[in-house]
Amino acid sequence: MNTTLLMLQGRSGGGVVDSLVTVIWLGVMVTIFIAYWKVFVKAGRPGWAVLVPFYNAYVFLKIAGRPGWWLLLFLIPLVNLVIAFIVQIDIAKSFGKGVGFAMGLIFLGPIFYAILGFGQAEYRGPAAAQHAD
Repeated sequence: MNTTLLMLQGRSGGGVVDSLVTVIWLGVMVTIFIAYWKVFVKAGRPGWAVLVPFYNAYVFLKIAGRPGWWLLLFLIPLVNLVIAFIVQIDIAKSFGKGVGFAMGLIFLGPIFYAILGFGQAEYRGPAAAQHAD
């Protein structure tokens, strides 16, 4: 009987911790969405597009200067990783940043997208389209 009481007390404390973790997680997710929204707006795209699955990936491709059909390449395992790296590098270049910043976008995306969105970076046009000429 005492064991049951201890288990119930432990669960009530876990609920508070779970709620706190959930609130923190939601705050982080909202911040990430706002950062992506600002990046979209800086690139002349509608900010709301970040909220629409698949369409947001299409918009990222357009910001980077890649064709829309590359969205299909995201569906192929392992190929999607290569494509994602290429697109992140192109997005960094589209905002006047180098490969080092692109590595930040790849490995610490939310932080580096916040830097792009809230920082002084300006969209210079789709980098991949500029190299195609």
